[in-house]
Amino acid sequence: MSTALVAKNLPVPSATGSLESYVNAVNQVPVLTFDEEQGLARRFRETGDLEAARGLIMAHLRFVVHVARSYSGYGLALGDLVQEGNIGLMKAVKRFDPDQGVRLVSFAVHWIRAEMHEFILRNWRIVKVATTKAQRKLFFNLRKSKKRLGWLNHKEVQAVAKDLGVKPEVVVEMESRLSGQDIGFDSPVDDDDTRPSPTSYLRSKTVTDPALLAEADDLEDHNNGLLYEGLDQLDDRSQDIIRSRWLEDRKVTLQELADRYSVSAERIRQLEANALKKMRASIAA
Repeated sequence: MSTALVAKNLPVPSATGSLESYVNAVNQVPVLTFDEEQGLARRFRETGDLEAARGLIMAHLRFVVHVARSYSGYGLALGDLVQEGNIGLMKAVKRFDPDQGVRLVSFAVHWIRAEMHEFILRNWRIVKVATTKAQRKLFFNLRKSKKRLGWLNHKEVQAVAKDLGVKPEVVVEMESRLSGQDIGFDSPVDDDDTRPSPTSYLRSKTVTDPALLAEADDLEDHNNGLLYEGLDQLDDRSQDIIRSRWLEDRKVTLQELADRYSVSAERIRQLEANALKKMRASIAA
């Protein structure tokens, strides 16, 4: 099922303040009976009828809003949560099997919440607080488990760890992440009460000024260019000797080159010296 095709006629929560009108619109869509839901689900599964899929989605948009409201404590826009939940609803409709004898809402709630969870984890903080599957589960369960704003005491940590099946130190680490705050890397420090941003105390151990690093890179590129310009002035044999002796990862010996060209090692040394002299003259010119 193409979500774009199904969604093109769906009401969309607007970023300009018309979320209330969206909620009113989806609440006007009649709730499906069990038989109506079964009929639409079978039509979509057997024939790929997108109108049937649209009917299933439209009838459950109000439920997505209901789920989205339960995540309002994360400080994210309700309209954004609703749109993410709608994506989960469409994925659920695509995978719904009417032969299981359950209502779509019971099946779809897991897909709706999964999309909202991903959105929250991506946008709640600049720095991700939960990256593994276990950490994501702990992130949401820990927020529900906390009964007060303060830090968990030892007894509460042990209880949460037991309930969620994780080690106590994992609970403490996640609580620390939840309690942290994002700090702009180069935030202004005009206010005496403002914590210093990282740019005020983080310094490179090798380069203190980015301009010096850029200058060094330019100089290296310039020297490399001169080197290869000088190399182009040599004949093929001299180029091979210089590359083999100076530019390859494995440096070739004079005797190996002598065997390659059927001359003495002394002759290779002379050719190398002459080639280097020509390159220096070319670079200096």
